[in-house]
Amino acid sequence: MTETERKFLVLADTYRTDAYTHKRITQGYLSSVPDRTVRVRIKGDKGYLTIKGRSNESGTTRMEWEKEITLAEAEQLLAICEPGAIDKVRYEVKVGGHIYEVDEFFGENGGLVVAEIELADEHEAFEKPQWLGEEVTGTERYYNAYLSRNPYNTWK
Repeated sequence: MTETERKFLVLADTYRTDAYTHKRITQGYLSSVPDRTVRVRIKGDKGYLTIKGRSNESGTTRMEWEKEITLAEAEQLLAICEPGAIDKVRYEVKVGGHIYEVDEFFGENGGLVVAEIELADEHEAFEKPQWLGEEVTGTERYYNAYLSRNPYNTWK
């Protein structure tokens, strides 16, 4: 029940042409405290409830539990979430033996594009595409829970 991932800013939109799928995602937080985030998500026509623990020191690994729920349940839970829903499109891009999840944000987080790659461990080697920019793994302000409270467009 742990995930290990690294996160990067994205330099160019060429990932779109390489993507093999993309879906709109709406998500909110029942709890956005770093020790335990509880997220409700609608991805396409499916709902999910996810609980994540605090990240390790490097920011790469944390406990994650996710369960698919009905679309109706997700809609009901989104209605009672903390203010600041996240709206984004997730593109999935295969690069080498890995899949990058590239999130293009909208609304108050519009203009932000972030890529994540899930790894078997934090030292696993992986191929970096040309559109991959600065690594922001472990930088709290790029976490979705943080963005829901402190939108990207207010940073400037």
